[in-house]
Amino acid sequence: MGKLTARPFLVFQGEAADAIDFYLSVFPDSEVFKVEHYAAGEAGREGTIKQARFSVAGQEVICTDSVVKQSFTFTPAFSFFIECPSEEQLRHLATVLKERGVELMPVGQYGFSKLFAWVNDRFGVSWQLNYT
Repeated sequence: MGKLTARPFLVFQGEAADAIDFYLSVFPDSEVFKVEHYAAGEAGREGTIKQARFSVAGQEVICTDSVVKQSFTFTPAFSFFIECPSEEQLRHLATVLKERGVELMPVGQYGFSKLFAWVNDRFGVSWQLNYT
C-alpha cells in the first residue's frame, strides 16, 4: 500500500491561471510542477485549467477551474497559515495579498504573536500571516 498524501485543492471559476501567476509573483521559491488545460470538446472551457500542481512557500497545492458555475466560493474557515521570518515580509505579504481583496484582521499585535494579519486575496483565498 502506498503512502497517503494530503494537499489543499482550490476550485476556481476560470481564474486558476491568474491565481497561480499571482502566487508565483508573491511567494519566492514557489514553482509550477504540472498544468493541464481543457482542450476543445472537453468538459471545461477551452484553455482553462483542468488541473495544476504548484507550490506556495513549500506547500504543494492542486487547483482547477470548475467545469460548472458553482454556488460556493472560498471561505476563511480554510486558510493558508504563513510563518514569516521578518516583520517586513509579513507587512509586504499583507499589502500585496489584500490588494483587491479583503482585510479580515489588519496587521497588528493580538497577543498570540509579535505580529499577525489575516487577508482574503482577490480570488477569495484566505491567508493568515504570522511573525513570532
